[in-house]
Order: sequence, then structure tokens, then C-alpha cells
Amino acid sequence: MFTNLEHLGLAVHDLDAATALYTALLGQEPYKREHVASEGVDTVFFKVGGSKIELLGGTTPDSAITKFVAKKGEGMHHVAFEVADIRATMQRLREQGFTLLNEEPKRGADNKLVCFVHPKSAHGVLVELCQEMSAPDLEVE
Repeated sequence: MFTNLEHLGLAVHDLDAATALYTALLGQEPYKREHVASEGVDTVFFKVGGSKIELLGGTTPDSAITKFVAKKGEGMHHVAFEVADIRATMQRLREQGFTLLNEEPKRGADNKLVCFVHPKSAHGVLVELCQEMSAPDLEVE
């Protein structure tokens, strides 16, 4: 079950410049900056009401974000929804014919387990499922 719009992910070319721009735009500093080595990405998070904005900057030439920005330019990368049980949600979506980009949830930024729904299954939108990690989840790669 989807419980909340967790965040909007925005791919950017220059994370420092985008952070400065969104700090001015939103009138607040980000609450977190994080490097996710497994994805070749640095992230910056801003809280906006009950949701968040995630800025994503690629750190390697072969990262998904670097390739996205090179191909499509800066802008909306994904929409993320919080789910109560990521594994159950993944199973339900598979049964309904959605194509998932991950067989199992993986560790994402901001203390989350994540899985992505292929854009071809969601009218061209990359959808991220997020669940807060608990103690047993900390062993997930």
C-alpha cells in the first residue's frame, strides 16, 4: 500500500549549483547530503511540508544519473512513494504485470529500502518505492 508521496527526484549536472539554487528557491538549507557509492550518485535532500525534494548528481561517467542528464538534460528523474511493506508491494505489482527494475529491495539514500518500477510500466515515469529501513534491513546490500 502506498502511504505517502515520499519525494521527487531531480537529476542535475552540478549538484553544488543546484543545491544553492534550491536553497534560495525554497528559503531553507538542505537537511542532508549523502553519497551512495553503489549507484554512483551524490544526493541532497530538502524537506517541503510532509514530502521531500531529492537532488541527484552523478559521480561516475557510467552512473544512471550521469547518463540520464547526458541524454535528457536536467530535470525530473523520478517520483518516490513511501510504502508500508516494500516486498509485499513489489509482489503485488509483479502480479499485476508491472516491470520492476530490482528483484529485491536495495539500500537507497536517506535510510530507505528502495525498488524502481520501469518507466514503460508507468506511462514513462520512473517510480521509486521506499520503505524506512529497520534493524533487520540494515544487512541488505
